[in-house]
Amino acid sequence: MRVQQTLANAVSCSGVGLHSGLPVTLTLRPAPADTGVVFVNRSGKGGASLAASVEHLVATELCTAISGNGFQVKTIEHILAALTGLDIDNVYVEVDAAEAPVMDGSAGHFVRLIRSAGIAPQSQRQPYLKITRPLEVVDGNRRVRIEPSSTTKITYSIHYNHPLIQTQTYAYEHSVHAFEREIADARTFGFMQEVEALWARGLGKGGSLDNTIILSQDGILNESGLRFTNEFVRHKILDLIGDFSLLGVPFIGHVIAERSGHAIHTRLVQQILNHSDSWVLLNAEEPVAASEPRSAMAVPRFASLVALQAS
Repeated sequence: MRVQQTLANAVSCSGVGLHSGLPVTLTLRPAPADTGVVFVNRSGKGGASLAASVEHLVATELCTAISGNGFQVKTIEHILAALTGLDIDNVYVEVDAAEAPVMDGSAGHFVRLIRSAGIAPQSQRQPYLKITRPLEVVDGNRRVRIEPSSTTKITYSIHYNHPLIQTQTYAYEHSVHAFEREIADARTFGFMQEVEALWARGLGKGGSLDNTIILSQDGILNESGLRFTNEFVRHKILDLIGDFSLLGVPFIGHVIAERSGHAIHTRLVQQILNHSDSWVLLNAEEPVAASEPRSAMAVPRFASLVALQAS
């Protein structure tokens, strides 16, 4: 167990939305303990806030988006992955557009931004959701499963009929150091024919060789090459880390994913919350199990999780 963490200072960056192509500024600000990750609308006379939670998830193509309280923000998975990967629990994420900036297509820029702001420990302990029974979502040949484990692990497999990819499998065990070294700099990718189809439909307007690995029939168009020979599967793990942050609390378990994506990731997140008999919520004081009486686990941010297990 560890204490909760936030940022030591506010910090900002500017870029374009991957799908909208519109300019956007993102500002990260420290937040009190038990706040969680909260997006704040700073466009026009905005100011509405929205917790990064699966209950606010909306269906979108090729990204993760939340909506509520009068605004929507898309393509949030990379900033969420950076915050989760660095064990940042409480932060306000201000945006002045309806999409987070893509930056270089990875979480690396956000990681360096957070590092420049500094990380501040807080007095409250950080609860964890510990998986006690397996859960799985299957959709044809795509699946994602979570099993009990003593640590937080992800094993991901992808399969593409392309000479640079074919079958790639990567096993990741969470630590801040491992996230920064193995996952954070892996970029999003797409096939040239798919990119052209997205452009024709008004999507991917902000995509370029500066923020996306674009694959031709037998190679890539990016002159800079790959950052890792298996950058593709590493980026899929990055996406999953961001998507699973919508649980609202770090998890302890082993996620096994094959050919999956944002929609199936978040379906499993929802299934976890729907099956409160498959996990316990741990905090610094004691495990909270479904069979135990609830009294004073009074942290508002986690009250809904406690209530789920009490039911």
